[in-house]
Amino acid sequence: MSDFASKVKVLRDGQKPEFPSSANTLEYAQSLDAQDELRHLRNEFIIPTRASLKKKALDGIIPGTQTNGTTTSTDADTPCIYFVGNSLGAQPKAVRPYLEAQLETWASIGINGHFSSLSNSPLTPWQDMAADCAAKSAAIVGAADPSEVVIMNTLTVNLHFMMASFYRPTDKRHKIILEWRPFPSDWYAFQSQIEWHGLDPEKSMVEMQPDENLYLSTEKILATIDEHAEDAALLLLPGIQYYTGQLFDIPRITKYAQERGIVVGWDLAHCAGNVELQLHDWNVDFAVWCTYKYLNGGPGSMAGAFVHERHGKVDMSSGKPVFKPRLSGWYGADKSVRFNMDKEFQPTPGAQGFQVSNPSAIDLTSLAAALSVFNKTSMKDLRSKALVLTAYTEHLLDEIVRRQPEGEEPAFKIITPRDPLQRGTQLSLLLRDGLMDTVAAALEENGVVCDKRKPNVIRVAPVPMYCRFEDVWKFMQIFEAAVRG
Repeated sequence: MSDFASKVKVLRDGQKPEFPSSANTLEYAQSLDAQDELRHLRNEFIIPTRASLKKKALDGIIPGTQTNGTTTSTDADTPCIYFVGNSLGAQPKAVRPYLEAQLETWASIGINGHFSSLSNSPLTPWQDMAADCAAKSAAIVGAADPSEVVIMNTLTVNLHFMMASFYRPTDKRHKIILEWRPFPSDWYAFQSQIEWHGLDPEKSMVEMQPDENLYLSTEKILATIDEHAEDAALLLLPGIQYYTGQLFDIPRITKYAQERGIVVGWDLAHCAGNVELQLHDWNVDFAVWCTYKYLNGGPGSMAGAFVHERHGKVDMSSGKPVFKPRLSGWYGADKSVRFNMDKEFQPTPGAQGFQVSNPSAIDLTSLAAALSVFNKTSMKDLRSKALVLTAYTEHLLDEIVRRQPEGEEPAFKIITPRDPLQRGTQLSLLLRDGLMDTVAAALEENGVVCDKRKPNVIRVAPVPMYCRFEDVWKFMQIFEAAVRG
């Protein structure tokens, strides 16, 4: 068994792997890259170069624009260290030809593109594109069938649409259980939905607090569920907490809440394309996610939602459709009746019956291109590489702390759980007070792109599709020099 494979096994057992004394060398990092069976996927992406990160113009792409002037050949050819796939994934090379195909289709056959596609195009007719992207997403999120997935809108819009169907407060059950620091847009959605129903957020929001290490244990979540088992209508948590990178125990929490009569939804913005999911088997009621992070669909790309098959049924036995209440629109209507312009809404069975509007073919084109790369691998293989990549990152960060002078306050601490099964790709680093500006400037100067959350957290995400162990090693040289001043 190779060094790489043995580490995967250890990590999948929830243990910490051993690294040799040579781990902090370029040669060792490159040896792990040589054992990586997914290394070819990096060639599917355009990684910004150190020079391109400094661009101020489009280099003549638009008529009349000017080039940026000269750069060193080293900067022009050197890829940056792109550790920010938890905010925006790198651009797949497939995006440009897919978009060109879409524009040519539009230019050539106009409105007929809704129902026809050109024979050598990678794209389906426009009216089928959302369903095609749903089919390509089903395995990524663990749907039993593509009918449990819908690609539509953006994440917060989908959160509102799902809550319109699944948050049905009563006098007895009206509370939403959430975590201490949801992404602000989620918080706004929760609060506004409660207010929309004429309720008081102070009384209808149950906010769970973490321990002193910013860790929210499963046991505390289950205890909170028990405490509010009689008055909670909805539990809505992130699969991965965006700030700390903690991965929650989705199946256990879902089952426990549902056994107490609570509907369960998940925001999987930081899970989809990052960790293995089995939403159908875990009996999740609904979930939402964006596609511009680990799925690489492009900035603001169309989002996804999961609706378990039991909620998507359409009963026609009475002659009139009976289905779960929702905010409806014409693109949620079954294709067999969609263009009849009838006043009676007959939804498409499954999640796609929750669609409202005609989706943007341009947006779906970018996402279809990104999902084509996932067809070349599996979430199991991506997760296996990510486990090792993140463990290697963790090991080298710990070595930096160990090399600090004795008695000196550590320059940073990792606030992401150390258990490999309780995190995804991301490691969040809490910097010592006063270091953020220095570290951020050093990273930028040396062609490192990662996410900064003021006042003092940086989030490092070596995404397995296009990041290398060599990138991790190079990052550490820059980062250690920066924290040492």
